[in-house]
Order: sequence, then C-alpha cells, then structure tokens
Amino acid sequence: MIDKNPPTAAPPAISAADYVTSLARGLRVMRLFGAATPRLTVSEAARASGFSRAAVRRLLLTLVAEGYAVQERDSFTLRPLAMELGYAWLSTLDLPELAHSYLADVSAMLRENCSLGILDGDDVLYVARSTARRIVQSTQVSVGTRLPASVSSLGRVLLAHLPDAALAAALSRSPPRRFTPATVVDTEELCALLAQVRVQGFALVDGEFESGLISIAVPIRNAQGHVVAAINVGAPTSRATRPEMLKRYLPAIRAAASNVEKSLALRGWRTS
Repeated sequence: MIDKNPPTAAPPAISAADYVTSLARGLRVMRLFGAATPRLTVSEAARASGFSRAAVRRLLLTLVAEGYAVQERDSFTLRPLAMELGYAWLSTLDLPELAHSYLADVSAMLRENCSLGILDGDDVLYVARSTARRIVQSTQVSVGTRLPASVSSLGRVLLAHLPDAALAAALSRSPPRRFTPATVVDTEELCALLAQVRVQGFALVDGEFESGLISIAVPIRNAQGHVVAAINVGAPTSRATRPEMLKRYLPAIRAAASNVEKSLALRGWRTS
C-alpha cells in the first residue's frame, strides 16, 4: 500500500527543530516489512513509502549496517535484531502478561486460537496469543502481526469505540479495501456495522479477510471505561458457524475479557 502521507515535516506536537525527519523515514521504511511483505526491493519500498529510490536505498543500507536488516542481491529483509524494538515495548506493558492465562483458558475450552490486540495507528497489532491449532491460511498470525483494522474482528471492536472524529480520520487515511468477495468496502456500510458493534458489544467477521475463516471479538475496558484492547477467537467455517460463534465462542471470550479487566484494575493499570 502506498503511503500517501510520508513524514516530511514535524507533526503539530513537536517543533521542527526537534523533529528528526531521517529517523521518522527510517522507522516508516521498517514498518513496510510484515507477514505479507517479508522481503522488499528498493523500488518496492520506494513505491510503498512514497520516498525517492535514492532515499530509500540509503535508509535500507543504514539498517543493514546497524544490524536491523540484511541484503540478499536486490532485496532486503529484517533481521531478528529488529524484533528487539517491539519486545522492548512489550516488556513494559502489563496487558499481554495479564491476559495470556485467560487466552489460554479460551483456547483450551474451544480448542481454537485466541488473541489479544490493540489499535496501533490504523492497524490492529497482536500483542498476545494462545495457539490451540494451526489454521491453514495465507497470513500466519503471531505476536507482532499487524492487520488492517477495518477487516479484522479485533480491529472493528477497537474502531467502533473511537470518537467520531478519530474514526472518520482513520477511515480517511486507510479506507477499507477488498480482500475477498465478502469484504465490506463501502465506508458508509462499514460505519453502520461499527455502530452496531458498539451497541451489541462484539464484532463478528465472516470470510472478509480470508474466505473460510470466521472470528468474533469483544472489547477490554480500563477502569475509566475506555476500550484499550480486544480479545478474539477465530476458526475455519468448517468447524464453526455464525450461530455457534454466538452461542459458544462469545460467552467464552466475554468471560476472558471480564477477567482481564478485573486483573488490570487490581494492578492499577491505566491508559486513556
């Protein structure tokens, strides 16, 4: 996906004198790598970032020199050292640690994978996961995986609880795009679905990200009532139907979310 707004100037929260554009661009290029794009050429990274080929080449070679990437002929991939940046952040966050045992309980009960995600920019970021089975799918999900929020059950729960202005801005920056014939790509229709999610307290996504996969998610709130994360469970449609998701899966993840919320309250965990 082409970045239509590459960082070229300081955001309003920081002065131009304090803003390091080259660092911002380097971080933006690092974020181009993911499950769907583990390997990129200079041309591909330039096209996706909106930066010039020369600038992207310098950034990628700098990542190689610092040990965060490796070059193989014309393409680049991230090295394990890059993961330390994410894990350093995760180690300061109580949420994944607190949630893991409850995710494991859901996985053991339903014999399906259970995940916890947060909204990071316009994506849902997986920060904890309990795996019960290996689901055959094109995108393998693990801690650190990012998916477009608009097409994920986790993401829809999180988008649904954004203030109206923040939601409008998010959908303007990252309008829904089609992954399968079932994907909702009309913004008005998606907003109606998000309003329904907000009222009913869960999001169910059936075959919109990948055909044959269904998932359901519920929010996690902090002590102030703000939605700070979401829990979901997913399965192939050969093992779970919509009625079954509502009857068996929804109560299980709601109980897990309630337990996480209680644990967060006991630990005094706060976030806006």
